[in-house]
Amino acid sequence: MLVRDAMSTVVLTIGPAHTLRQAAHLMAARRVGAAVVLDTDTYGLGILTERDVLNSLGLGQDPDLETAGTHTTTDVVFAGPTWTLEDAADAMAHGGFRHLIVLDDDEPAGIVSVRDIIRCWAPVRRQTATVA
Repeated sequence: MLVRDAMSTVVLTIGPAHTLRQAAHLMAARRVGAAVVLDTDTYGLGILTERDVLNSLGLGQDPDLETAGTHTTTDVVFAGPTWTLEDAADAMAHGGFRHLIVLDDDEPAGIVSVRDIIRCWAPVRRQTATVA
């Protein structure tokens, strides 16, 4: 199975000036665990995850003052839509993260998460267990 078969095509894109509260509100409203942060002036595409927001709150930082740009991961590993789910899972395990931005022709086409991969693999594993 390929990344394009598992990825979410709901891509929340925000700017680096969004506050963490605004980002969290948008992520919750769209029921996604990550947002693509687009900053054409500096780093291009980055990612802000629920973990980034949680870490900031855990440090006692004010979500109305902290910006997405300050907490964005900019050294992003990108996946291609034709990667296998095994390739995506390996990249996540190796890098210690749970989301990959999927690029198609250098544009964000989706996001694939550990949850997406598990959702695809779980039915296959159940069928295998039933057959065995």
